[in-house]
Amino acid sequence: MDRWCPLILCCLLSMANTTFADTLKLTSLLWPPYSGQQLAQQGASVAIAQAAFARMDQQLLVDFYPWSRAIKLAAMPNSDYIGYFPEYYFETDKFVFSKPIGISPLGIVEQQSHPISWHYLTDLNRYTLGVVKDYVNTDSLDLMIASGSQPVEAVTSDEQNIKKVAAGRIDGAVIDINVLYYLLKQPHLQPLAEKLQVNKQLVANKQLYVAFRNTEEGRHWRDIFDQGLAQLDIESIMGELLFQEEISLR
Repeated sequence: MDRWCPLILCCLLSMANTTFADTLKLTSLLWPPYSGQQLAQQGASVAIAQAAFARMDQQLLVDFYPWSRAIKLAAMPNSDYIGYFPEYYFETDKFVFSKPIGISPLGIVEQQSHPISWHYLTDLNRYTLGVVKDYVNTDSLDLMIASGSQPVEAVTSDEQNIKKVAAGRIDGAVIDINVLYYLLKQPHLQPLAEKLQVNKQLVANKQLYVAFRNTEEGRHWRDIFDQGLAQLDIESIMGELLFQEEISLR
């Protein structure tokens, strides 16, 4: 009987190494209407993530932090969090990405009295743009920013950028259009709406993802999530929870 003990112990250790947490924890940020503690169902992106895991009989808990901290916590090897969202896709070894959980129309907010004129992305180099620190924009735009060819001022929130554009401190700001319209409906920002508009040309239609830590456990949860996501009507969920205001680029 004793000769079986090492074998049994080895099997138990192997099983322990592939045991994953019963409840998944992700980080997110205050980014209405996609995510936020005070939003209905904690926002459209959170509602989709919750629904996808529910289809797989799994429970999801989401904690909200400033964006940089949300990413840092999700990346820590011994963290309780296995990922973060919503995020745009980018090249990284730290995370693996889910199937898309929605669309983010990325544009530029500008002053009505001083619109930005551009056709090619490099035309934007003539202007100073606001960006949010640690946000991924597009590969091309981020390369221009990194090289110094695109003048930018980085802040910690979209709201700060909106105020700076309205005050004429910057020429425009890169922002998700749904986020812009949501923020401009808030009482303290409503007076700025008459000064601002969306530039007639979108920067990109970006897809949103859940970023899971690139570990065995992270890939395990990513696969479960994708299975649940395939069973959802994402557009319907987004349509119900995003504010119903037509985005006009004319």
